[in-house]
Amino acid sequence: MTVWVTGLSGSGKTTIGQALAEVLRARGHRVEIFDGDCVRQNLTKGLGFSKEDRDENIRRIGFVAHLLSRNGVIAIVAAISPYRAIRDEVRARIGHFVEVFANAPLEVCEQRDPKGMYHRARAGEIKGFTGIDDPYEAPLAPEVECQTDRETVEESVAKVLRVLEARRYTHGDQDASGPR
Repeated sequence: MTVWVTGLSGSGKTTIGQALAEVLRARGHRVEIFDGDCVRQNLTKGLGFSKEDRDENIRRIGFVAHLLSRNGVIAIVAAISPYRAIRDEVRARIGHFVEVFANAPLEVCEQRDPKGMYHRARAGEIKGFTGIDDPYEAPLAPEVECQTDRETVEESVAKVLRVLEARRYTHGDQDASGPR
């Protein structure tokens, strides 16, 4: 199965994804995490930030996540993935899919700004930055919403785990790929 963590830059996607991966590995699951920045440096290096390139980036991540998922690896994707339609397309392809919305207000993400990207976008140095001059389409019905400005990482991970367990993706008598 695939856990897809979406949200603005600085919303806590990677933090949640890494913490979730730790817990799942400790429980004996095979897990692979896809961080949006790392993927862009390696898998999708030639793509830019136009809508078409962003969609292609998500399609490629989704393709690899699907390959892993169908082979018993839990794929955790932590990528902005700003457009709802492409997330829905990837969900349909993968099947066993849990969307997690790392929800933090834009102001909080700008305060966190770990890479200084919001500052550069506000200064006009970066064009088409998600949340500033390019849209972020929040999920309409994510399986999990983590309000990362109000809850701890542990609380967010616990929410995700409850959904995975309820769907029997991480139940002790099944493999990590969930029910077939």
